[in-house]
Amino acid sequence: MRIRRLYDDLTGATHHRALDALHAQLAAALGGVRLTARMTRGELTPAQARAEMVGVEHDGDSLRAVLVRELSTALTTPIDREDLYRLSRSVDDVLDNLRDLVRETDLYRAVPDQGDLAMLTAVGDGLALLQDAIGALPRRPAEVTLTTLAVRKCASRIRQLYQSAVAVLFEQEVSTDMLKRRELLRRLDVVGLRLGECADALSDAMLKRSH
Repeated sequence: MRIRRLYDDLTGATHHRALDALHAQLAAALGGVRLTARMTRGELTPAQARAEMVGVEHDGDSLRAVLVRELSTALTTPIDREDLYRLSRSVDDVLDNLRDLVRETDLYRAVPDQGDLAMLTAVGDGLALLQDAIGALPRRPAEVTLTTLAVRKCASRIRQLYQSAVAVLFEQEVSTDMLKRRELLRRLDVVGLRLGECADALSDAMLKRSH
């Protein structure tokens, strides 16, 4: 087994397995974005979306476990081991907060606001860009840094949209619905913050790799 592991490390097979697991984890998070968007558009009730999100989250957790297992046994990794772990954890945080958004919408008996679709689109764009960056990592590392900057712009876009939505909300009279809306907007803002942390982890890894 040790000889096989050494062979895999030397031939790059371990690197491909780790990156494939991360790419799949990002795909699961994108599934969470699509599910949340369906709820927001009214295609699913919050209760239906909450039930479906259980499976999506389980897939994401399982794929993260695959990556962690690879990191625990690999002799070498495509980027710094700690940064790869950070990136995976931040992707997991994005999906966890999408899960919480769906669950809280159901718990609060809130009506989804289609104005949130722009923020969800930015989340999806950022995750797709991360997939592109992971795909470029083995042979086109120069592209990764530029793509990481684009992910950061997506995270900044979410913050701007959140701030604008809160500004509009604060023009309203205080009510139960207004407070529910405030909590759900804050959850979307946290999704954007976690997306930004994904960009930070990958950026740090590429900086170390260039030295």
